[in-house]
Amino acid sequence: MTRAFAHAADGVPANAATGAPPADSAGAARHRLVELRTGLLHITTEPGRVPLHRLLGFASRINSKRGFLLVSKVLGKHYPVSPLTMAWSYRALARSLLAGNDFSAPSLWVGMAETATGLGYGVFEAAYELGVRDALFMQTTRYHLAGGDRLEFTEDHSHATDFFLYYPGHEKDRTKFLGARQLVLIDDEISTGATFARLIAVYRAVNPRLEKVIIVSLVNFASPEHRHRLEASAGIPVQWVNLLAGQLRFEPVDTNPEQFRDQTINVAGNGLCKRDLLAWPGRLGMDRPVRFSDLNIAGLLAFLPDGADSRPILVLGTGECNPPAYLLGRSLERLGYRVTVQATTRSPIFPEGAIKSRLRFTDNYQDDIDNFLYNVNPGDFRLIVFCHETPLVPGNTPDGLDFVGLIKQLNAVSAQFSCQDNNNNAEFHFYRP
Repeated sequence: MTRAFAHAADGVPANAATGAPPADSAGAARHRLVELRTGLLHITTEPGRVPLHRLLGFASRINSKRGFLLVSKVLGKHYPVSPLTMAWSYRALARSLLAGNDFSAPSLWVGMAETATGLGYGVFEAAYELGVRDALFMQTTRYHLAGGDRLEFTEDHSHATDFFLYYPGHEKDRTKFLGARQLVLIDDEISTGATFARLIAVYRAVNPRLEKVIIVSLVNFASPEHRHRLEASAGIPVQWVNLLAGQLRFEPVDTNPEQFRDQTINVAGNGLCKRDLLAWPGRLGMDRPVRFSDLNIAGLLAFLPDGADSRPILVLGTGECNPPAYLLGRSLERLGYRVTVQATTRSPIFPEGAIKSRLRFTDNYQDDIDNFLYNVNPGDFRLIVFCHETPLVPGNTPDGLDFVGLIKQLNAVSAQFSCQDNNNNAEFHFYRP
């Protein structure tokens, strides 16, 4: 039987019906050597459903602590991806983690900022659609929210190492947060699991009734030693769920690592409370997916240029606020438009390998720190839409490009996200600055 595959808008070959990349027919482990300007990346992958090159590209970080970046081709962060492909990855992971697990008791689902906030929400939404209830989704964050209790932990290889997991805003969600029996931790990739080990430790200190941890990722490169170390420190059963597993080893170039640190990049922020800027509800707890009407989405169509145009619409998320871009892109895709989705990031990366280009601007969270948009050539798109949760306030960057300036430079449409706190009904407000 011949199986037909269609090319998704992001360039990753995909099953026309599901968005899934083709399966890998090889039954043996595969080895790959990736040459980067920062060093050599050795990768060994176990036999899996999807081959490595369908899931990942590679690039060099501007970071003396970790010189490589795994650039996901299904995540929709650094690389443009069709919503259909993103949805496939969400469903695939949700089905795998639901198999053999009973979610009748309260559970906590956590997406890891900044890269995996969209993935975390997508897996939670897919699990909800598959029948999971009594679950709470949250995402970690780098931002300070004054007046709220929080757990604190670090991600040592990140540029900004301090992360927070806030207690939920509603009392019923707080009860679930402190009494969950299963903890589902979701990230795009795992290299050692050390960040998860620290988060599990601080969470178990406030929830001793936790019975199991499920670690979900697109790819898992934690070695057997790293896995055993995490499982031993957790003190309760740990399950690993992923699309592809293996091991990696990085050999830095034999030179001064300081050459790979961009001294002009500030990633720390100003530490001020951002509560009034943050509209996406994931940081304070969601017990159900967000919803918005097609009538709201129709407001964007007035910005489409007249005439036939086969180019896709590009929908961009911003920093930690990635899910609204996927939700808007999915709605447009269901209306018959070609769509790709990705997001801005504060991670500085060399333009090489899977990173073809970069735009640098100051962030939209009033920290005046550098953010980046990768792999975007404006001429490739019929329309560019920026989904953001923050007000459009010009940054304090007289000699550089701020977020409002970036929107104007790309001739993009602003889509500001808002959400009613009581029932998760959301909407976008479309505007061209």
